[in-house]
Amino acid sequence: MSTERLGIGFVGAGFITREFHAPSLARIRHADAACVMNPTRRKAEDVAASLAAADCGDPRATSDLRDLVADPGVDAVWVTSPNHTRVETVRTIVDELEQGRAELTGIAIEKPLARTVEEARTVVDLVESTDLAHAYLENQVYMPGVERMKDLLWERAGAAGRPYLARAAEEHAGPHASWFWDGEKQGGGVLNDMMCHSHKVTHHLLSPPDGDDLTPKAVACDLSTLKWGREGYADELADEHGVDYRNAPAEDYARATVYYETPGGEIVVGEATNSWCFVGTGLRISIELLGPEYSGRVDTLDSGTDVFVAPAEAEDAGYAVEKQQATEGGMDVLGDEGNTYGYPAQNRHVVDAFRHGENAREDLHDGLEVVELCMASYLAAERGERVAVDDADLDGYVPEPARGAFDPDPLA
Repeated sequence: MSTERLGIGFVGAGFITREFHAPSLARIRHADAACVMNPTRRKAEDVAASLAAADCGDPRATSDLRDLVADPGVDAVWVTSPNHTRVETVRTIVDELEQGRAELTGIAIEKPLARTVEEARTVVDLVESTDLAHAYLENQVYMPGVERMKDLLWERAGAAGRPYLARAAEEHAGPHASWFWDGEKQGGGVLNDMMCHSHKVTHHLLSPPDGDDLTPKAVACDLSTLKWGREGYADELADEHGVDYRNAPAEDYARATVYYETPGGEIVVGEATNSWCFVGTGLRISIELLGPEYSGRVDTLDSGTDVFVAPAEAEDAGYAVEKQQATEGGMDVLGDEGNTYGYPAQNRHVVDAFRHGENAREDLHDGLEVVELCMASYLAAERGERVAVDDADLDGYVPEPARGAFDPDPLA
């Protein structure tokens, strides 16, 4: 039995909610925004006003999480708040449910699920102590280009053989908010921030359309701080974000390889590369899938559309693409950026699942598995060797950048 409409409460009104989750509601039937919460109330008010203007409900704004959860118009919550608040946020939501002060249908949590395996398991256990349906918000597996490429190439796999290599890279010049740059608050650097995307999308592409049959066997990884620890750039981070990348850096470059085993005993490989030191026309996501007689590729900056702005008009150039670095000259343009990144498809699926009282295709257990891969990657980099997943003791493990012990010199 499905509910007619789903009232959504956004826990967090930062960049990801403002630019992607909230606008996606305009393209989703059977869902409205009911409330927006942010500790800085003005941000919640701005997002609520934009949702109302887009005819996506008439949401209230609040700075109190318990107030949002208790709102009778809120059926499900989208948690997009910072990583270091994740466990306490979920604990508060569950407490409101247990005390009978709230009635919710579902909870959706933005990537990464948590900063460590221990925190991720706590989140899963808290949510599953309730009757809530749950979802892990990983947009890249819903990207239309990724889904179409997978469908087309797996059709060829029956005759030629299943794909054996997937590559994913996500790169830009650095995060928007200060807490992302803080290794302790964020849980590390670019690996924890962005490799969660890449690990999940490569696993998704290497898995057959009818389900996951892969077992992760081993992980190799390298980390470096290539740009943001340098003279001048470290000063910029200290001035703008209050972090010390000279003495306590996090990684701004990460590369990892995951070795999976198929049911037939074959090894297939997922490669991930991520950086906060890519200077270009904006966020670049590139994804590839290779098999015995086929290959496919997605590149978000190969959109087929670009613009040129003369220097005299640069101040009025406006927004072209996420993390854009230029306001003059040639710039790539995404005609429908949110859709390219998969947000409407992701949120449409989650809304439909919650309306029917079901977990989403990507649920919190998927989020936990991604955290485990990210922590195994950090451990492999720390040890300087390939790590067998079954032998990796990740209980209580905190990555070097998160505990202030990271040495960015790869030869140290």
